[in-house]
Amino acid sequence: MTTDEVLAGVGPRLRQMRKEREVTLAALSETTGISVSTLSRLESGLRKPSLELLLPIARAHQVALDELVGAAPTGDPRVRSKPIVMGGRTLWPLTRQPGGLQAYKVLEPQRKEEPEPRTHEGYEWLYVLSGKLRLVLGEHDVVLTAGEAAEFDTRVPHWFGSAGEGPAEFLSLFGPQGERMHVRARPKKS
Repeated sequence: MTTDEVLAGVGPRLRQMRKEREVTLAALSETTGISVSTLSRLESGLRKPSLELLLPIARAHQVALDELVGAAPTGDPRVRSKPIVMGGRTLWPLTRQPGGLQAYKVLEPQRKEEPEPRTHEGYEWLYVLSGKLRLVLGEHDVVLTAGEAAEFDTRVPHWFGSAGEGPAEFLSLFGPQGERMHVRARPKKS
């Protein structure tokens, strides 16, 4: 496929994606900051797509740029992410698309620290792969072990870290408020 053929397919793809999501040009304009007339010209093929226009549209639709331009699949479905170290914690991103639901594999080192619960928008689901993970959530203080899961609204003050008996390895799914996970954790009976 030539570059001209790829570019010619962008407009119809943008229109189809917007209509499938039941989004008006006015609403997309408000979200992206791109004028309604520019969006209309993009969709009709009268305006050539550029990164400056496609990046905000991709963010608004929560899709990868490849999906907007119709890039051919690479054939390799593996996610090859580089680890990110934040506050002593190592995270491996498991999702490629920006926005929406994000998945991480997390290694929490063994360390003793006082919990400092915080809040923010979103919803989180944790699944412990190995070790023990301490979760302080509101008035609850629980230790999750391998095979246990927890989910919570991140507007509730929360903190998690190693239970102090070695590192903890877990999966974290994080999404904007309202994207509820389907697995529910039940507290253990004392």
